Formats: sequence, structure tokens, C-alpha cells
Amino acid sequence: MRYTASEKMEIIRLVEQSNLSVRQTLNRLGIGKSTFYDWLNRLEIGGVEALSDNKPSPGIPWNKLPDQEQTAIVELALEKPALSPRELAVTYTDEQARYVSESTVYRLLKAHDLITSPAYILMQASDKFQHPTTRVNEMWQTDFTYCKVMGWGWYYLSTILDDYSRFIVAWRLCTTMSTKDVSDTLDDALEFTGLNQVKVKHKPRLLSDNGPSYI
Repeated sequence: MRYTASEKMEIIRLVEQSNLSVRQTLNRLGIGKSTFYDWLNRLEIGGVEALSDNKPSPGIPWNKLPDQEQTAIVELALEKPALSPRELAVTYTDEQARYVSESTVYRLLKAHDLITSPAYILMQASDKFQHPTTRVNEMWQTDFTYCKVMGWGWYYLSTILDDYSRFIVAWRLCTTMSTKDVSDTLDDALEFTGLNQVKVKHKPRLLSDNGPSYI
């Protein structure tokens, strides 16, 4: 229960004027001894006004980046404008031996209006491909799926999917994403389907979403 400064003063006077001991009086009032003597100490030092409870003020977050480091990151971003927030975080950690997260760098750069919107080419999505496949093995799709195995490391699932049937023609679990991994998976698909060859057609694709063998 919270007491006002005047209520605390009344309790102090009541305890001082009581015929019972301090402990007995406080027990009947339901107030702890440490709390009561804290009030007495505050009264002696600062008077009645010191008995008022101060509103808690928000402290500095434990993970807040110091101003000096914020300035250093902003300067690094201005010095190397081509780097993304993730790359800036890694570069700063490597050079200064001080860890900073990508999200912290992003928020800091955004606060300084240093986040530029990428140039997007807007395309309207269609319900289906303009030239949809009409038979099995007319077109295959290749892809790598990243798999993190705890205690072992990264593995990459190379798959070949038939566009018409949505059937996975062949797959391989690889430790790299090399061109050989793709060609080996294609060889498996050719052997499985009984085809002699496959026509590889390169199309524009997001570099951030593909392994080195697809770039």
C-alpha cells in the first residue's frame, strides 16, 4: 500500500506517541520496521517533502549503443554507402571488435535518414504463366534449399521439379552449392526420366535468393 507524505508523517507521530513498543505498534499497523526507519531517515534528512514517493523514471536500456559507437557507425555508413546494414554490422564488428546487430544498425541509419529505397521494377502478377507447360518434362525447375544441422553445419538440398506435374524428379543433399552439384542432380534426373539431354535456359533471378551455381 502506498502512503502519501502526510500519512507517513501521521504514522511516525503515532508510533512515537504510542505506549507500546515500536515493533508492537508497527505490527498492529501492518508496516515493516525497515520501511518505518527508512521514513524516519528521509524525514531527518529532507523533511516532510522527502517522504513523498518519487515516480520511477525510465532508465537507460542495458543494450543501448553508446553515443560514441553510434557516431562511429554513422561515419562508417557515410564512408561506405554501398554496404547494407548487415554488411555494415559485420564490418564494424570486425574492425572495432565490438558486436553490433544488423537491426541496431538499420534503426540507427533509418533515424539518420540513411536508408535508401531500392529501385524496384514493378510487375503485375498473373494467375498463371503466359505460356504454361502442357506436358511432363517440358520444363524443369532447379533450386537449392538451405538446411542447418545443429552440430554439423550447413547442407544444401538440390532439387529438380517438373513444372507440369510438380513432381520432384531428382534431388541431392550437398555440402556445397557448386555447379557440379547442379549438373550431378541433372544427370540423376536424366537417368530417372530416360531423357538424353536437357536444355538449360537462364532467366533473371534474385542474387540474394540463389547459390553461386545459379548466378
